[in-house]
Amino acid sequence: MVRASQATTFSSSAYFDDRGPHGTAQPITEHVNPHSRPIVSYFFPKGVGEHHYGERHPMKPHRLTLTNALVMGYGLDKQIHHIYNPRPATQAELEMYHDHDYIDFLSRVTPNNQNEMRHLIDTFNCVEDCPIFSEMSDFCRMYAGASLAGARKLTAGACDTAINWSGGLHHAKRGEASGFCYVNDIVLAILELLRYHPRVLYIDIDIHHGDGVELAFYHSNRVMTVSFHKYTGDFFPGTGKLDDNGASLGKHFCLNVPLQDGIDDDMYLTIFKTVIEDTVTAFRPTSIVLQCGADSLGCDRLGAFNLSIAAHGECVNFVRKFNVPLLVLGGGGYTIKNVSRCWTYETAVLVGATIPDELPATVYDPFFRDSQWKLHPPLTGRVENQNSPASLQRITISIRNKLRYLQGAPSVAMQEIPPDLEGWLADEERKHEEIDEERGTVLAGERRSDRSMARNEFFEGDNDVDQDEGPASVKRTVSSRKTRAPGKRARGKAKGRPSASAKEDGEEIEELPVAAASRSTKPRRTAKPRARARAKPAEKDKDVPDADFEAAADAETDAPTPVDLEIDIS
Repeated sequence: MVRASQATTFSSSAYFDDRGPHGTAQPITEHVNPHSRPIVSYFFPKGVGEHHYGERHPMKPHRLTLTNALVMGYGLDKQIHHIYNPRPATQAELEMYHDHDYIDFLSRVTPNNQNEMRHLIDTFNCVEDCPIFSEMSDFCRMYAGASLAGARKLTAGACDTAINWSGGLHHAKRGEASGFCYVNDIVLAILELLRYHPRVLYIDIDIHHGDGVELAFYHSNRVMTVSFHKYTGDFFPGTGKLDDNGASLGKHFCLNVPLQDGIDDDMYLTIFKTVIEDTVTAFRPTSIVLQCGADSLGCDRLGAFNLSIAAHGECVNFVRKFNVPLLVLGGGGYTIKNVSRCWTYETAVLVGATIPDELPATVYDPFFRDSQWKLHPPLTGRVENQNSPASLQRITISIRNKLRYLQGAPSVAMQEIPPDLEGWLADEERKHEEIDEERGTVLAGERRSDRSMARNEFFEGDNDVDQDEGPASVKRTVSSRKTRAPGKRARGKAKGRPSASAKEDGEEIEELPVAAASRSTKPRRTAKPRARARAKPAEKDKDVPDADFEAAADAETDAPTPVDLEIDIS
């Protein structure tokens, strides 16, 4: 028997909303040319949108499921070259930046045992904004693994643009959670990019300051961080002043663009394009990481800007046109229907496809009923604009002055990125001798400097071991060798060929190789070393060919010490 209240079930209701006069977007059916450029890869960990922070928590991972449904509904998957379900990040990969104790805590804590781990929960700041929820560790490994996979594809040259909307959690610190973020996948991805790319530019258009990424690379000149955010001093996270611009090696490699409530499309795009173009020109990045936090849109639950989806997407399009390897990540965004529309539109921008304003038919049609199933609902004009052209001009001038201190893009030698960032920065300040001594190599304190020698050069300064003194030895010619008379013993190093004058006199000289002579003849050693006799130049000798002389020179250098040899000349 079925009760009257159960007569209408969810399965018997209409699968899609009846849109009436409002149209429905038809999916794209044409597949992308596999050899076309740029190559776009799309990373979506299966099940990442099924996690839940809590009933009243503003962060909703379900927005990722909505985004993926719209992307597939528009048929954008046919315009994407590669779609991946990446593996979760391992603990070793997470510990490339984060502390071991913190990652171990995330892997062990659950809602069931959080009372027993209360002291660690307070230590690692997993309170209020960062609650303990079911399968929290799996969620962190999923989105971090997707960002790492995108970075690896970029470094391998397998794609030109990598998209991971589940990533972009920019507040997490090395040893604690912050601002709904537990693992900083952005820092992990940048460290992966630094294994191949000498310079990485990080751009953040979230309404909140990207403090976690800025802190990680605050002392590095290989990563330039640029953050466009709201700054009032008390708005979370309370950092990102105009004067914060890095320290030590990273001085002037950290740029902050603090904005006030209500900034509109025109003002935002003007300052964004000016700052980014000047930064790219000065820093010349070899790869770019773009964090596309959608809480900078108008009507966001936690935001206070007046940006439209079109303006937000234009920022992505502007960065894309630099034709630099690009990693695009998600971030904030707490009105999930607007977040999913924004990231769907930006996916279309990145693949170069044009999509209509009508949304495609999906199982999530009720989410978009109030906006009449439109991709670009009106989101602007809800908050008063407190930014003036004069204030934006002052920010632009200040940033341009900072960029002048760069004095050209930094160039670094390729080397392995150590897992400890602070240790890596310390290694940059140490001398090569100190690093070699710590590693225990035999080259500690030594540096090889090979001297260059021309083909016809036989003397090279004081380091030449074959150096002879006197004017007769500087210019080595055959005339410096004395023609020996028959029956006399040759003293000094034996030569393998007879002299030219001996051949003229009709003398038959038996050729004895140097190596054979040294084996068959026992050298006589004197009590005191004797200086080599100076040969008197002959009156007129014919020059021996260069090949004969080079063979004689080689035989001379093969013997380590001069010895006396007896050679019978008959």
